[in-house]
Amino acid sequence: MPLDPSGHAAAWEGRSPSDEKVRDFARRIETSAPRSVSFDPSDGLTLAEGEIVALVYNHDLRVARLKAGVAKATAEHAGRWDDPELSFDVLKVTEGVPNPWVVGSALSVTLPISGRLAVEKARADAAEQSELARVAEEEWETLRDLRKAWLEWSADRLRLQETESIVGSLDSAVETTGKLTEAGELPRTESTLFKLEQESRKADIARLRGKVKEGEQEIRSLMGISPGAPAKLVPTLASGSGKDRGKLADTNPTLIRLQGEYAEAELVLVREIRKQFPDLQLGPAFEEDQGQSKIGITGGIPIPILNSNKGGIATAKAQREVARAAFETELERTEGRLASMRARLSGAQSRRQSIDSNVVPLVDRQVEDARSLLEIGEGGSLVLLESLVRAYEAKLDLIEARLEESVAGNDIRHLLGPDRLTAKTK
Repeated sequence: MPLDPSGHAAAWEGRSPSDEKVRDFARRIETSAPRSVSFDPSDGLTLAEGEIVALVYNHDLRVARLKAGVAKATAEHAGRWDDPELSFDVLKVTEGVPNPWVVGSALSVTLPISGRLAVEKARADAAEQSELARVAEEEWETLRDLRKAWLEWSADRLRLQETESIVGSLDSAVETTGKLTEAGELPRTESTLFKLEQESRKADIARLRGKVKEGEQEIRSLMGISPGAPAKLVPTLASGSGKDRGKLADTNPTLIRLQGEYAEAELVLVREIRKQFPDLQLGPAFEEDQGQSKIGITGGIPIPILNSNKGGIATAKAQREVARAAFETELERTEGRLASMRARLSGAQSRRQSIDSNVVPLVDRQVEDARSLLEIGEGGSLVLLESLVRAYEAKLDLIEARLEESVAGNDIRHLLGPDRLTAKTK
């Protein structure tokens, strides 16, 4: 099965959020999800719809699911008996005898009386579950990264709109101050300040347009679609923070995976302990010596008095302690980060409400008053310029506060975990 880079590239470029594969997955989610899920990208791709596309086409998730398939294949064939062993001997008596050949053969089968094969099967099943939990964890992390990229792209679009708006306001102000300068009613130094501010904001527009394009391509990459795939993204700065659904150990995907890895480590220890108890080798034997045939049974059993698999047991115990520490420290870290994110969310909400309710209305009124006074010749131009800049900065602050609030909510939602895990091996 040789690689086909050109064929795969063509298939990738042909992917679309409207593909039947994505629609089929959306229908399955709609059937099994606790809440209604609507999927119709024809009128623009929303964040919720983009999450569905990412679960289907994301590059890293494809590899993660295939790795889980390896663990599944291993579990399906774990715990099998060892193959029987056939041995034979052919000897010749060197001194002259009527029948100088001595022929012997034996067929031995290992009887797993130690019970290690059953434990190995259980360990392989636990390893498969751990890999599925890892896939679920990577799915949830992918959705977190997608939501964050979508929020930041949406914020950049709003910053671009506000920057274009102030440039439009400065256009009329530059025209007005220019006329006043020509009439000798305003110093040229003051009218030049408007022009300088205008050109500076035009440079910001060019930078923000680049950031918007870059952000869109990052979103497309996370969804697993090509840069030219037909997809009109719908901006949003809304992101829920999720609700507590019980203990973090039962809902957080990382903690669920670490618990699975600890269960696997315990089964590895049980397997190593079972290896202390020997398995019996038993089977029929045949021998022909000087024309006489002999039939019987051959058997063997190791005597565990020197090795007793002490090294394997000690290693398994140490690995189990590592798995325990990994879970316990991650639980502590997650609880601490959750408290930190909730404090950040509270601060961001207070800041956003203050800017939205107090600062923005004040600066908007100040701009209108300053413009009216300048038009009738009773106000200074610098007051208008300062008012325009302050209004612009206040709106950028509001966008930043909304983004910080949404990102904090997204982080909280990630730590709390999904409503249900969506890991699949296919």
